[in-house]
Amino acid sequence: MSAIQRTGKLRAYLEFIAAVLYYFIVRAFAHNAAIAIQRDAWQPLIEQLLFAALLILGYAAFGALFDRQPRSIAAQGLPLRSGWAREFGTGAAIGWGAVVVCVLPMLVVGGIAVVVTSQRAAWGWLVADAAYFVLLTLGEEVAFRGYGFQRFAIVVGSSGAAFGYALFYAIMRAMQPGSTNASIAISVVFSFLLTTAYLRTRALWVSWGLNFAWKASQALIFGLTVAGVSSHSPIIEGNPMGPFWLTGGGFGLDASWWACLVLLAAFVVLHRATRELDFKHNAPVFVGAGIPVDIDAAAKRQHEDAMGQPAEPAAPGLVQILPASTPPAAPMPASDSVIGRDDLP
Repeated sequence: MSAIQRTGKLRAYLEFIAAVLYYFIVRAFAHNAAIAIQRDAWQPLIEQLLFAALLILGYAAFGALFDRQPRSIAAQGLPLRSGWAREFGTGAAIGWGAVVVCVLPMLVVGGIAVVVTSQRAAWGWLVADAAYFVLLTLGEEVAFRGYGFQRFAIVVGSSGAAFGYALFYAIMRAMQPGSTNASIAISVVFSFLLTTAYLRTRALWVSWGLNFAWKASQALIFGLTVAGVSSHSPIIEGNPMGPFWLTGGGFGLDASWWACLVLLAAFVVLHRATRELDFKHNAPVFVGAGIPVDIDAAAKRQHEDAMGQPAEPAAPGLVQILPASTPPAAPMPASDSVIGRDDLP
């Protein structure tokens, strides 16, 4: 390894460490600031708004100052490229489908006791809770697959960075009350699934949509507990009845072994759904070596060789014809040119 490569990796590693430290600083600041601003039910939404905004802007500053990135927000994985909304919808469809596959066996085995609230004010809180999950999952994607992940991938490669951040995400989940071995396993699998979505598309749109739909569908549509919290849905409250390996108990689907199998199967769906995006954004780019080549002429010769057609004769070169000049005849000696009478026999 050359000295330049070692220096580049060392710099990327230091930037990765700075990104992780900044994550913890922003997380603590957003929590304390939200408490100071609002102590009621709006506090979680304000906290996630501050966390996502400060994380994106801070990492954008890192990219602009340390790496001279001209579009540092887009470089984090948020480029406003053509079809970005469709990519988000693709991820949301995969996440929604995974939740449905997890919930259907509950209906067959034990059922779900559902309580519905019809108050008008609850619908306003439903919009606020949807915005909460949008911001929550955006912050997670930027934190675990944004600038820090990209810097770490330069040091250990994409596979090593995926494993490292999956372990990081699992540790953060293990610190939550009520976490189990199943919840830790699901954290690892889910992190790999989201990272795969990022690596295949080189953007966070698909992974963000998948993460949002996985969490929001459980809470807002089925009224289930998400990571041990059951107060997200103001309209529907669901209480699943069935074995722990299926329902996840009080921790929700994030602690269900059945959900772990469903997420493993989602890799196949994700791979097929992102096939075109993977080819578009990961196909190698061939750079010419600087030798000029006449592509049209080469293609024409190849066609003529295949069809057996003779090549067109080359145009004759220009020939300049000059007028011929006859040199004057050399004078002959008099003795050779005229025969005198005296010479006759």
